[in-house]
Amino acid sequence: MNMNNQMEAAEASILHTYNRFPVVFDHGEGCYLYDTEGKQYLDFAAGIAVNALGYHYPGYDEALKAQIDKLLHISNLYYNEPMSEAGAKLILASGMSKAFFTNSGTEAIEGALKAAKKYAYTRDGHADHEIIAMNHSFHGRSMGALSVTGNAHYREPFEPLLGGIKYADFNDLESVKAQITEKTCAIITEVVQGEGGIYPADPAFLEGLRRICDEKDIMLIFDEVQCGMGRTGSYFAWQAYGVKPDIMACAKALGSGVPVGAFVLGEKAASASLVPGDHGTTYGGNPFVCAAVSKVFEIFEKDMILAHVQELTPYLEEKLDALVEKYDCISARRGKGFMQGLVITGRPVGEVVNKALANGLLVISAGSDVLRLVPPLVITRAHVDEMIKKLEMSL
Repeated sequence: MNMNNQMEAAEASILHTYNRFPVVFDHGEGCYLYDTEGKQYLDFAAGIAVNALGYHYPGYDEALKAQIDKLLHISNLYYNEPMSEAGAKLILASGMSKAFFTNSGTEAIEGALKAAKKYAYTRDGHADHEIIAMNHSFHGRSMGALSVTGNAHYREPFEPLLGGIKYADFNDLESVKAQITEKTCAIITEVVQGEGGIYPADPAFLEGLRRICDEKDIMLIFDEVQCGMGRTGSYFAWQAYGVKPDIMACAKALGSGVPVGAFVLGEKAASASLVPGDHGTTYGGNPFVCAAVSKVFEIFEKDMILAHVQELTPYLEEKLDALVEKYDCISARRGKGFMQGLVITGRPVGEVVNKALANGLLVISAGSDVLRLVPPLVITRAHVDEMIKKLEMSL
C-alpha cells in the first residue's frame, strides 16, 4: 500500500480533527524519521517537543522492554516500584514536595487547577474562587485546561466553560494586578509561551507574580508542559529564573515518547489541598510509563543532557540569527534553549513548513506567523548545520 492509500485508509476510520501533513512515518533512528517509502527527514519537531532523546536512544528501549516483561498496569489501588522511583526523581529534579502522575499535559493542568481551588476552599470554606490566566496562552483541550487557554478561538464552540476565569497580558504585571480580587485563588502562566508564538517570560514578570502570590496567599501555577524537561537548558524553565511555583504541570518530554504527565506541588499546596477522594486516575503513573520517566531522568544525568543543551544553544541561536539577517521574510528570532521561533513575514508560515517537509526537514508552526523549532535535545552541531541548509532551501 503506497502512502496515498495509507492516508486514505486513515481518513476512513479516524475522526478528522487534524489537518495532517501528507506523510506516513514508519520508523526513526537518532534525530531522523523515515516514511513508509524510505525517505529520510531531519526531525526538528520531536513529536511537538516530546521526543527529547530522539529515537532508540541507548538504554531507553531496553528499559521499556524490561518493564513490559514484568508488569504493565495494576491501577492506583496498589503501589508499584517504578512509580516510587520516578516520583523521587521528579521531586529531586524540581525541588518540590509531591507529584501526581497523569496521562497527558492537559490532565496535569486539570489536576493543578483542582489543587489550587481545593487549597482555597480549605482556607476559606467556600468554592466561588477565581483564576487569572494569560492571553495567548495554551494549556490543553479538556474543559478545565481550555477554560484557562487565552485564545477565544479555541474556547468559543465549547462555552460555557469553567467559571471565574480572568485574563491578563503575558509579561504585563500591571494587567495581572488589575484582575486580582479577594476571590483570586491562582495565577497560571507558561514560563515560555509555546502555541502563542514562543515568548519567554521576562524575569521581572515572574518575580512580580511570585511577590503577589506570597502577599495574597494565591497559588502560582507554572505550565512547563512544553518548555520543561531540559528544553531551555534547565530541568524546568523556571529554575533559570529562580522563581519557584506553588504548583507545576509537566508532560511531553517527561517520558520522551510514552504518554505521561504530572502535576507537582510545593509543600504549602501539598499539605493543604488534595486528599483521598479529591482526585484520581486509572492509568496515570502505571509501571510502564513510570519506568520510562525513571529512565529518562537517569539518561539526563548520566549523559549530561542539560549541559549539552546549554553548550549548543549559542551555536543554534547564532545560526538562526544569521537567517534573520539574511532573509527579509524572517523578521525576528525569539526563544530559549532548544525552544526557538522565527517570525515569518510576507508569506504564510504554513508554506515554509510544507516546503521544509518536502526538503526532508520537520518543523512546525506556533501562533499565526512563527516557525517553531523544538528538536530532540541530543542534536549536534552537524544537525544544526543540516537544518539550516534545508531551511534555506525551503525559504
